Amino acid sequence: MNLYTDSSIIDKNKTYVVTVGTFDGVHLGHQEILASLINEGKLLDAETLVFTFEPHPRSIVSKDFNLRLITTYSEKAELFENHGIQNLFIASFNEEFAKLSFEEFIKKYFVDKINTKKIVIGHDHRFGNGRSGDENNLKQLGVKYGFDVESVSAKIIGDEIVSSTKIRHYLESGDIKKANHFLNRNYSISGIVVEGAKRGRTLGYPTANINVQNSRKAIPATGVYIAYSTLEGTKYSSIVNIGLRPTFTDSHEVVIESNLLDFEGTFYGKEIKIEFVDRLRDEIKFSSKEELISQLNLDKEKAKKFL
Repeated sequence: MNLYTDSSIIDKNKTYVVTVGTFDGVHLGHQEILASLINEGKLLDAETLVFTFEPHPRSIVSKDFNLRLITTYSEKAELFENHGIQNLFIASFNEEFAKLSFEEFIKKYFVDKINTKKIVIGHDHRFGNGRSGDENNLKQLGVKYGFDVESVSAKIIGDEIVSSTKIRHYLESGDIKKANHFLNRNYSISGIVVEGAKRGRTLGYPTANINVQNSRKAIPATGVYIAYSTLEGTKYSSIVNIGLRPTFTDSHEVVIESNLLDFEGTFYGKEIKIEFVDRLRDEIKFSSKEELISQLNLDKEKAKKFL
C-alpha cells in the first residue's frame, strides 16, 4: 500500500476511486464502504485510495475534545492494507485545514491533487468547514469537476446502526462481545511491558503491566477479561485485568495487566498486543491473598475452556 501526505506528488496519469473519512475503528460499516470502493476500482480500472485525517478533526474543531480512539493511525493503516486498499492519503488536519469550505476541500484534493474518477462515501458523511457539504452537494461538484459519486447505506445489525460512537459506548460499558461484533474482529490495544510491583509472581500469576503507547486509545471498562496476548510473534491465551488493584492499593490509577497462560520467560521492555475476547467479571477487592489466588484459579479454568 502506498502512503501519501500533503507534501506528496501523486501521479496524475493514474485514475483513482476515493473514499473520505476518519474511519475510527474501521468497523463493519466502514468495511462495506471499502468493499464498494474496491469493486468500483475494478469496474473503472482505477486504483483505490482512502483519504483520512491525522489528528482526528474533532481534536481541532472542538475545544472540549475528549474522544477516545478505537484505532490509532498505525492500526488504521494496517487494517486498510489488510482489506486490500492500494493507496492511503493522510491529510494533516489543523486550524487552516478546518477553515476550508466544502468546495475548496474537494477541489484542492480530489481535482487538483488526485485524478479522481469516483468518490464513495458513507450514508451520513459531511465535508468541509462546518460540515456544510453532503451527498447532494458532492454530486453537484461531481458534475462540475468530472467525477461520479456513490453513497453506501448504513450497516444495520438488529435495530442498531453500526457506528464508532456505538462501539466506544460498548467498550466503556465493558460489552466487549458487542464491540467485537460491530468491529468484525477482537478489539485490541498495544503497548510496552513495564515493570510493576511484581505481586503477580508471588501469587503464581506473573503479569505483564502494559503502558499503552497512545494516550487517547480507548480502554475497555474495568474488569477481568479473557484475551489473547501476542508477544514476539507468539499468541498466548490470557487473563487481563483492567482496574485499580483494590486488594493491594487505594490508588486511583487504572492499570492494565495481562497474565499470559503457559508463558515462561521475561517480557519487560517488549511490545505486546492484547485482543479482548470476552469479559469474565468485575474487579473485586478480596479480604486475603488466598481468596484472590482461589479466584484467579477459577478465572484461569474459565479462560482455558473458552479459548
